[in-house]
Amino acid sequence: MEHVTFLVVVVIITALVFDFTNGFHDTANAMATSIATGALRPRVAVAISGVLNVVGAFLSVEVAKTISGGIVDDTLVTPPMVFAGLIGAILWNLLTWLLGLPSSSSHALFGGLIGAVWVGAGIQGVNFGTVVQKILIPAVASPLIAGFVAMTATFLAYSLTARARHESVTGTFRFGQIVSASLVSLAHGTNDAQKTMGVITLTLISSGALASGSNPPLWVIATAGLAIGLGTYLGGWRIIRTMGKGLTEIESPQGFAAEASATTVILASSHLGFALSTTQVVSGAILGTGLGRRLAKVRWSVAGRMALAWLLTLPSAAAVGAVVAAVATTGTLGVAVTALVAIAAAVGLYAAGRREPVHAGNVNDVPAPV
Repeated sequence: MEHVTFLVVVVIITALVFDFTNGFHDTANAMATSIATGALRPRVAVAISGVLNVVGAFLSVEVAKTISGGIVDDTLVTPPMVFAGLIGAILWNLLTWLLGLPSSSSHALFGGLIGAVWVGAGIQGVNFGTVVQKILIPAVASPLIAGFVAMTATFLAYSLTARARHESVTGTFRFGQIVSASLVSLAHGTNDAQKTMGVITLTLISSGALASGSNPPLWVIATAGLAIGLGTYLGGWRIIRTMGKGLTEIESPQGFAAEASATTVILASSHLGFALSTTQVVSGAILGTGLGRRLAKVRWSVAGRMALAWLLTLPSAAAVGAVVAAVATTGTLGVAVTALVAIAAAVGLYAAGRREPVHAGNVNDVPAPV
């Protein structure tokens, strides 16, 4: 029992580390456009986003239930499998952060879990019907829907304000962005923070600490919300730069349209229990605003790199999760070895990122073309 308890603690800590990386990886989802247009100062933006992520974590548990008892069979899952899945997700998050690519932390987590459970419990451990219905279909549909809504909203915003003074339009929409960006952060908390809640709940179920089908306990909700909020406050400045300046030059009406469209899609999906990628939703909305504004320049090469990262995220994290599971499920030594290797890899990726740092002072510089 002591061994199991220690292992469960290790998995919970690893889940909170993933939640932290999810926070700084996905800060750009809520605040990139507001920072890019000058509606909010960078440090103020990430502070607001961090607080509202914590608040959003308490508003719903539908997505957490999808993770803990939906995509995998919780009766076949063991803590080492969950640990392996989390390692796959964390390493993918750090790699895409280093490259400044706004890939999906959600799909990294899903992929890591699927690969680890497939190796550890067999193909019957993965509920592929749920994966298709609640993950793959929303992954395709959500950015397209958000993009179309944002494109339409942008076109209407510029059409309705065509004869107004530019300064008045900019000031009004910048104020609107403070509200809309805050709503994106709140929505992000209702969706992304719940994924870690679901993973921790799945671990507790697999260890016998909770009954199958249980909702996340209050302490799980609180710690998951705080971890993602702290990660958000530290700010993933590399990805904020890509989202705010890399895809298209964003003016305040576009920023408001992107944030309002993304909020609508994310909140609707959270209510339905769809564990979608907020990164993909916001990226689709930003692209939509570029298409909706006349003469706006969309950098399709950046969009193409992002799309490639989206396609690779789930299978790449699944592959890492599967490899880690093959070692971690052998026992305590296997978990220790994979943990040490993962820590070394994470430190290496972080050190590589410090060579050309992106921070609050240079986040609005246009990224160099690749």
